[in-house]
This record gives sequence, C-alpha cells and structure tokens, in this order.
Amino acid sequence: MILQVTALFSLALPLAHAAETILGVYIFSRHGDRTPKALPPANLTDLGYQEIYTSGLNFRNRYVSSSASAKIVGINADIVKQSQITVQAPADTVLMNSAMGFLQGLYPPVGSSVATETLRNGSQVQAPMNGYQLIPIQAVSGGAGTGSEDSAWLQGASNCAKAQTSSNQYFSTQEYKDRISSTNEFYKTLSPLVSGTFNQKDINYANAYSVFDVLNVASIHNVTVEPSHLFTPDVLFQARTLSDIHEYNLAFNATDPIRAIAGATLAAEIVQQLNTTITSRGKNKINIQFGAYASFQSFFGLAQLPAANPDFYGIPDYAASMTFELFTTGTASPFPATADIMVRFLFNNGTAANSSELVAYPLFGQSKFTLPWSSFADGMSKFAIGSQQAWCHACGNTTGVCAASASARAGSASNSPSPSASSSSSHAGMSPAVGGVIGAMVTLVVMLVMEALALLIGGLRLVKKKRSGKIEDSIVTEGKS
Repeated sequence: MILQVTALFSLALPLAHAAETILGVYIFSRHGDRTPKALPPANLTDLGYQEIYTSGLNFRNRYVSSSASAKIVGINADIVKQSQITVQAPADTVLMNSAMGFLQGLYPPVGSSVATETLRNGSQVQAPMNGYQLIPIQAVSGGAGTGSEDSAWLQGASNCAKAQTSSNQYFSTQEYKDRISSTNEFYKTLSPLVSGTFNQKDINYANAYSVFDVLNVASIHNVTVEPSHLFTPDVLFQARTLSDIHEYNLAFNATDPIRAIAGATLAAEIVQQLNTTITSRGKNKINIQFGAYASFQSFFGLAQLPAANPDFYGIPDYAASMTFELFTTGTASPFPATADIMVRFLFNNGTAANSSELVAYPLFGQSKFTLPWSSFADGMSKFAIGSQQAWCHACGNTTGVCAASASARAGSASNSPSPSASSSSSHAGMSPAVGGVIGAMVTLVVMLVMEALALLIGGLRLVKKKRSGKIEDSIVTEGKS
C-alpha cells in the first residue's frame, strides 16, 4: 500500500514568551498559487496573490505592527525603514510577483495623510496608490531555491554535476522500479484526466510531480473536471502522496548529501543573513527570501526535520514559509552578547494550514525547540555550502566558473603538508564548538552586509552577484558581541 503523507502542521506550540525579545528573523517562503508547470509560462494567480499577501499580513501582525504579538525590537511599525529589511527573489515571474505581494501585506500603504509631501513652493504631492510603500527586491538569477517555475525537473536549473548524478541514481534503485510497477494501474486511471496535457507514455510515476501539479491546479480552479467520477479527493491525495515521495527522493538522500545541494546552500544563506543581524547589532532586522519547494525538501532532510514530524517528507504547500527567529531572554539594550542569543525554527504550511500560526520544531534531530546561536551555527555548518570554491569542490565541477577553483585545488594538493601535520595544527587552542563554526562556516557563509555580497550559490546552480565592498569579518560566535 502506498505510504500516504498527511498535510504538514499537525501541532501548534506556544511561541513567544513575555520574557523574550525578538532581535531579528530570516524568512524563506514559497510562492502563492500558480498555473501548472506543464503549461508554461507559469503565472501567479489571483488566488496566489491573495495567499501571499495574507502571508505577509500575518508576518506583519507577528513581528512588525505596533500591536505585534512578537514585535522585533526597534522595527519601524508603519513606514518601512529600508536599512532594516533585505528581500531577495529569483528573476522568475511567479517568485518575484510573490515577493511583491508579500511585501504589500508586510508594509501596507500608509494612507494619503501620511504619504503627502509639501514642496518649497507650497504645493502638495501625494504618493500614488494611497501611499504604497516601495521596498527594493534584490533580483537574483541564482541562490537557494531559484530556478524557473516553468521547470518541472527538480535538478533542472542545477549546474552541480554530482547533484544531478545523485538525483538520477534514484531512477536506478529497486525502490523506484518497484514504485513504477506498483503504481502503473493507478496512473492508468488518471489518463482520462490528464491526457490533454501529457502523452500516454508520460503518465506514470516517473512524472509524479508534473501529473499531480496539473491535477492540483484543476482541483482549485476548474469548475468541472471530466470524467468527474475519476476525480475524487482520494485520487488527488494519492497523486500528491506519490509526488511527495518522488520529489523527496530527488531532493535528499541521507547517504549521499550532495543530492541536497539546494538545502546546503540555503543553510549557508540562513546563517549568513542571521549573522548580519548580529554583526550589525540589530540594525538589519528582517531578511526575506523566496524560493522553490526543492530547497525546502532538501533543507528538511539535512536538518533532520522528519525526525520531528514525518510530515516534513512532503512538499510544502503554496505560500508555505520557514522562519528562523533570533531572540534573547535578557536585555536587548545594549545589543546582547552572542552567548545570550538564541535561535528558534518555525514552520507554516501555507494554505494547508487552517491557521496563520507558526509552529516551532526542533532542528538536527534534537528535542530542544531553541538553540544557542553558537550551537545553531555549528549544527548548520555540518552541511552548509556557501562559497564558490566549496561549491565547486562538492559538486565536482572543474569548468566555467569552477575552472579557477579546480586549478587552485590542484596546486594546493601538490604543496599540501602531510595529513598528520595538518591535523595537528588544525584549530589549535579553540573549543570544539567555536572551532567547528570557524573551520566550517568561515569559508562557507561569512559575509557581513548584503552590499558586500560577492558570491551567492544557486539553490540548484551557481551564480555570481556584484559587490560594492569587501568581506569584513567572520561568523560571530561565543565571546563576541
């Protein structure tokens, strides 16, 4: 019998406590409802716009507004302060439009009375659209979770050779072959429903996600689906379950972590952005990024979230988001030392949830819902990949942007000391936690400000981003503020 993965979000925990002060957050969000990938170009629907706007409004009510339930200390409540917020989205219609819709909810128009300026000659100018707030979105052609929403292949935008090879290996496993065979009859019953979109030979488990995607869109938008007696809730659920299994196996494999390159690069970006909040002493408060479901699933696997709830094997729904809160239980003024900063992971499964409530889950297979900053950074460093050289080495790429890194590795190998000499001098005098963070994360995720961002590794491909400054410092760990 096919494993049926239930909808995410089976529990709700109380989150903020009176003694806590939120210092900053990182939010990674999926887009809203869209048209199917099988009929490109995919576009954000009116429903998707409404979903993502509502998501932004929910985050406003939690972190930003004057009456927010867990207001970020020092955040501007009504008129956005650009230095407090950083937003990124891929150069993709669905994801970019989702980011804009989200921001409209996070910082809505301020009204004509506020958005009016008096000029020197005494005339008044009112901002358009009732004081619509303009918030810059950094458009990236790469980064965690990027790649066109028109692509149905999970590794379709990947230039990571080993990740592509690893995902393709799933198709050679006995598990995959058994699944193809055991679901053959099920997909035959779907043929009348999707034959207008797919060739008969393509309606099978090999295309589980594409088939489900078409059915899912139809279930939301089509008034009638013929033949209607075949299109039941159980059929849709089974199609989704098979899609969950198929995509998770392409996104993550515990014995071959390179398959989760999207999650590894996302982990580096998460630590990098939260570190920016710390090193700026709270001046940077909100970091938001939009991306694809593959990055969610890859990160879920790497962070061992299925151990906390097996629902994390599934594909997150439209407008789903995961949030990382930086908080302290001590005073927030002056800005606390890193030893007094904690991290909490929260998830909301978008439209699958009947509540806007964020739910806390433990990371890294642990039982604790909060971690000290140094422990969090150390845990992420075990799988994060955040530099071009590290990405090239992990992916086994030696051409294009990786040519220089390959040459450097070759030169380093010929001049490297013996293993015993290297190991004896590594991290001398450092505690294991701090040494682990510095040794693993400094070369991966260290960048203080977004303006100084030189390289951003793609969710499934490598890209360069221009920079205006230099990399200044390393990940802040215990003993530094």
